[in-house]
Amino acid sequence: MTATIDFYFDFGSPNAYLCLRVLPEIEARIGKTFVIKPVLLGGVFRATNNRSPFEAFAGVPAKLAYEKLEMERFVRKHALVKFRSNPFFPINTLAMMRGTHAAIKLGVIDPYIEAVVSAMWEQQLDMGQMEVLAGVLDAADLPTADIVRESQTPDVKQALMDATQELIDRGGFGIPTFFVGTEMFFGKDRLRDVEAAFVAQSA
Repeated sequence: MTATIDFYFDFGSPNAYLCLRVLPEIEARIGKTFVIKPVLLGGVFRATNNRSPFEAFAGVPAKLAYEKLEMERFVRKHALVKFRSNPFFPINTLAMMRGTHAAIKLGVIDPYIEAVVSAMWEQQLDMGQMEVLAGVLDAADLPTADIVRESQTPDVKQALMDATQELIDRGGFGIPTFFVGTEMFFGKDRLRDVEAAFVAQSA
């Protein structure tokens, strides 16, 4: 049986964006093995008493400066020239993440992720506004009305809650988080380890 890699993400994480942009490089080497697991980062933070680095290290400017440096290094390494910080950050991602589960249900997850992640971290749009999100989906020729409708259904809302709880139950505390089998890896800087673990487990 071919191994897979679970990838828990939320559009509100810039590091999740960076991972999404690098996944094709990894999949070209090891195959299309990543299983997308959309979660609500705010729910994860509340359940695990965690905070974003921006909040957690607000009083440690040298730490924040180093976090920024590491991000810049990652961007340069992978030539992610389209990446832009979002001036509206932090953004409430509830509608986007429910929309992700709706897109999975409707069979349009790949173009949905591409449209939303580009709008969030390349076009610098205020994706917490429903009208902005709808405009992005319209521009991408996605079934906006269907996605919005499905986003409000009990089963899609429950799917997002279940995925979020699943990450918490597996010991996750933030985004991006990967699981290769039962082995957890946190953060964009662990992608090399994720790939190595996958190769080892698939041998």
